[in-house]
Amino acid sequence: MRKLAILIILIATAAVVVAQDNSAKSASAQSDAKKAFAKLKTLAGSWQGKVMEIPIDFTIRAASSGSAIVHEGNTSGGGPPKHEITMFYVDGDRLRATHYCDAGNRSNMEGKLSADGNAIAFSFLDVVGPTRGGYLKDMVLTMVDADRHIVAFTFVMPDGKPIPLRGEFQRTK
Repeated sequence: MRKLAILIILIATAAVVVAQDNSAKSASAQSDAKKAFAKLKTLAGSWQGKVMEIPIDFTIRAASSGSAIVHEGNTSGGGPPKHEITMFYVDGDRLRATHYCDAGNRSNMEGKLSADGNAIAFSFLDVVGPTRGGYLKDMVLTMVDADRHIVAFTFVMPDGKPIPLRGEFQRTK
């Protein structure tokens, strides 16, 4: 009986140690996702720039009591993007992005904050919907300073060819 009690105590102690170790790892990862999300919130405002010499206006704002960030892109010339939206949010211990493309699909990505804290790289998870108009494959947002940022991304054409693109944006308000 005494051996059984000791065995139960040892197993319970090991379970507590493992649970504490896992929660510390999860808190660290969640902390990284929250740090990246907080960095994205600093981009709130209106932005102008160009991608492939096409002028694009972006509006970035917090939504849903600050639990999501809406990133809306438009062109004034009638070409794409007509009204694309990317939603950023923290999902457990991950920073997520869902890009609602005017090609009629949604790319889902996961973001990681760079070591220097000035860039967030979003890697592709999957795409939902038809890809006959192409889709967004990845994206890196680099904060140059409070009034400038760069967006580098890969758009995959309907034939499967990846096209790397880049835009520099200036805050207008």
